[in-house]
Amino acid sequence: FWGATVITNLLSAIPYIGNSLVQWLWGGFSVDNATLTRFFAFHLLLPFIIAAMTMIHLIFLHETGSTNPAGLNSDTDKISFHPYFSYKDLLGFAILLIALIALALFSPNLLGDPDNFTPANPLVTPP
Repeated sequence: FWGATVITNLLSAIPYIGNSLVQWLWGGFSVDNATLTRFFAFHLLLPFIIAAMTMIHLIFLHETGSTNPAGLNSDTDKISFHPYFSYKDLLGFAILLIALIALALFSPNLLGDPDNFTPANPLVTPP
C-alpha cells in the first residue's frame, strides 16, 4: 500500500499533468483496493506481454533478417546462431548455475544480514 502511494506520488512532480496523472492511476483520490488490484493485474500480465513481443520480434527477425545500414555485403561474415551461440549461452548459464549452487550449499550465510544472528530478547520483542 505505502509503496504504491510513494511511487505513484513521484509522478505528481511532472509539471501541469502530474496530479491528474496520479489521480488517474489511483482511480480516485487515494490508493485503495481497486488500485492495488489494478497494479497486481498489470504486474501479472506484463511479463507475458513482454514475452509475446519478444517472440514476435524474433519471428520478424528470422523472416526478414537483420538490416545492414552500411549497405555492404556481409554474407561472408555470418556465423549460424544455433551451434555456436546456443552452446556459448548454455555454457555461461551452466557456470552461473554451478556458482550459485556452490554458494548456496557451501556458504549459505555469506550473503545474509548480520542482524539475523542477533538473539531475540523476549522482554523487548513483541509476541
